[in-house]
Amino acid sequence: MLKVGVLGAGHLGKIHLRLLQESQKYELIGFFDPFTDNAKKVAAEYGYKLFNSIEELIDAVEVVDIVTPTLSHFDCAKSAIEKGRHIFIEKPITKTVTEAETIRTLASQYHVKGQVGHVERFNPAFIAAKDMIQNPMFIETHRLAEFNPRGTDVPVVLDLMIHDIDIILSVVKSKVKNVHASGISVISETPDIANARIEFENGCVANLTASRISMKNMRKTRFFQKDAYISVNFLSKEAEVVRMQDAPEKPGEFAMILQNDAGIKKQIYFENPEVVNNNAILDELETFADAIVNDTTPVVTLSNGTEALRIAQWVIDSFKTDANL
Repeated sequence: MLKVGVLGAGHLGKIHLRLLQESQKYELIGFFDPFTDNAKKVAAEYGYKLFNSIEELIDAVEVVDIVTPTLSHFDCAKSAIEKGRHIFIEKPITKTVTEAETIRTLASQYHVKGQVGHVERFNPAFIAAKDMIQNPMFIETHRLAEFNPRGTDVPVVLDLMIHDIDIILSVVKSKVKNVHASGISVISETPDIANARIEFENGCVANLTASRISMKNMRKTRFFQKDAYISVNFLSKEAEVVRMQDAPEKPGEFAMILQNDAGIKKQIYFENPEVVNNNAILDELETFADAIVNDTTPVVTLSNGTEALRIAQWVIDSFKTDANL
């Protein structure tokens, strides 16, 4: 079992603490949180060992799980890596791309592994459908959430949209060519609603919408590719695949047949891939343990996290650029 410590005992930090305590792949050594009152309350309520400083916790573990506010990710990760500790770091990887590049370089220099907490990669609906996503040419995502003050220290792009950016980058095997975006601040000091159009060199286009002031929650992505449409509902954990294939000479009585102007007939087939329920946060933590023990590549690398942040920052920078066109 790998000795692990957690930095940050907020809402998500407490979830990580509980899951690491339950995991058969980690030994939870303890945690540190600079907010003394909260830290003491968590330690008293759950019995986790509370360390007096970041340095003291880092010295006691092999893996550091960074679940602090984004602004402190860089300093926490740098301190851990320079002590030769592997790092799991929540998304976004850091505040800036420059910081992310530095973390990636340091991890390579000190020969430690790192994984970024893009948890939707472990969503069972995406897992069920991802092997069917082959060369999508149009992607549409909607990630809408009811207002919650937690997370408003960063734009909605870094809070919500970055999940979908990472998913899209994981399935589109091409470089981003261009980004156009708009964002509006309604309640927060940073944009609460954003829409982005991401264009890839291979011709794929992704249209992303994110909002944290919606009346209802939605987390849905649609992938369109040749002869297939794939829908992934990250919220309800459901997946649907609609395929079009050449129609047989004698289709069944209830077959859905489409015919174009050239007389070519296609039959529509509906599929619902089996979705195996899981705990996505536990899975991402435990696959990282496997990567460390087996010396393999983590599912979401520091490079993946850096690229997702780079595109997210491009979206944010486009707010002003596109507004001035």
